[in-house]
Amino acid sequence: MPPTREEPDYDSSCSSITARDSGHGWISDVSFGSSSSLSVCSYPESVASSSSNKPHKANQSHWEAMRRIHLERGQVGLDHFQLLRRLGSGDIGNVYLCRLRNPMVGLPECFYAMKVVDREALVIRKKLQRAEMEKEILAMLDHPFLPTLYTMFDASHYSCLVMEFCTGGDLHALRHRQPEKRFSISAVKFYAAEIILALEYLHMMGIVYRDLKPENVLIREDGHIMLSDFDLSFKCDVIPRLMRLRPKSVAVQRKPKKDSTPSCAMPMQPVLSCFSLSKKTRKERKEMEKLVSIDESQELDAELVAEPVDARSKSFVGTHEYLAPEVISGLGHGSAVDWWTLGVFLFELLYGRTPFKGENNEKTLINILKQPLNFPRIALSSTKDLEEMVKAQDLISKLLVKNPKKRIGSLKGSVEIKRNVFFKGVNWALIRSVKPPQVPRDFEKTRKRAVPVKASHKKERDASYQIPKYFDYF
Repeated sequence: MPPTREEPDYDSSCSSITARDSGHGWISDVSFGSSSSLSVCSYPESVASSSSNKPHKANQSHWEAMRRIHLERGQVGLDHFQLLRRLGSGDIGNVYLCRLRNPMVGLPECFYAMKVVDREALVIRKKLQRAEMEKEILAMLDHPFLPTLYTMFDASHYSCLVMEFCTGGDLHALRHRQPEKRFSISAVKFYAAEIILALEYLHMMGIVYRDLKPENVLIREDGHIMLSDFDLSFKCDVIPRLMRLRPKSVAVQRKPKKDSTPSCAMPMQPVLSCFSLSKKTRKERKEMEKLVSIDESQELDAELVAEPVDARSKSFVGTHEYLAPEVISGLGHGSAVDWWTLGVFLFELLYGRTPFKGENNEKTLINILKQPLNFPRIALSSTKDLEEMVKAQDLISKLLVKNPKKRIGSLKGSVEIKRNVFFKGVNWALIRSVKPPQVPRDFEKTRKRAVPVKASHKKERDASYQIPKYFDYF
């Protein structure tokens, strides 16, 4: 989890900004002596320790290492890991770089990111539910641009989540290393495309992210992205449906001839979701049927619409500069907030700053509600760049519409956004085959060093594990 911005989260339970406590319960203030009792509870293997239900990452050596520990010891615990250093801290916990204490024979050395959450501290701060929601969501995910949860366990009053470690840092730090602290248009298009696919998957699963910002976009060793931090997310009902639409060029609907051969792409009724469903009125169902009532004789395009349009929350959470107007108003918000934050995200990557930042947090919130969107003038090297910038501004303008009902993506989600002219030419199905704009410098060195290790001495493997005196030692 990357470091957060200076502005802390807003919390709907109070009128003031939620600040991190410096007193009770934080990991940096709690010591574990060698004589301390430590209870370790590993979660069921079917929930977090098996790769059988995560096909995108099932063949990783990281999964194989976890599987071997379960076979040999029955459960994974803190004593199996060596904490190397702290990677970052957030509102509900700290994240540490770690590796297996006893490397597995025949496997490369595996590094993990371990998120450690103090449950007792969160109970006092009334934020335990956020940590439980993040744990639940992480256990559900299986997507190339989202984190992999390898295992989770409890140690004393701490919850430990062992996840994928990204060697490239986050986009916020990477942006500051760019010329003029902003990305090229082609780089912005690449990162935006991968983020849209990640948000599309989350919305299909009934998850509203609510915390998109460069600090939460991590860079893997191959240069592709991974969204992180789901403690502000919430779950809701969603009805994914497959819609077949008439081509725009056809103006009048004609009845198919009786002797005509049916199209191979038959019109489909809305697909019922495998997720929990909310009851639809007869009028809503008729409207849905109209969308798929089409001419079978025409060539058809299929669109998967999986947007949780009925999702509603009144929680006042997020980073000030990224808050959507409907979040600030407190009247309730849904999945459209993710498309607003995408617009702010694109603006920041292109221009090096967010569009509504004010002198202080209060001015920033006022600007979000009242200030019109303006694009700064920047020097462009070619006519092609100018054309691409105009397309990018068109997309951002449609994403940063203050009325969520008129915002692009609010009804059909990613389907509308992916059709925008800015993404013309993007092969969405093969995005992982595209060479990223930048690959972490030490990737090749890390890969060459990651050779199978030899078995350690039996005495070393069986030695009792000394719990570090301070989790925060590094």
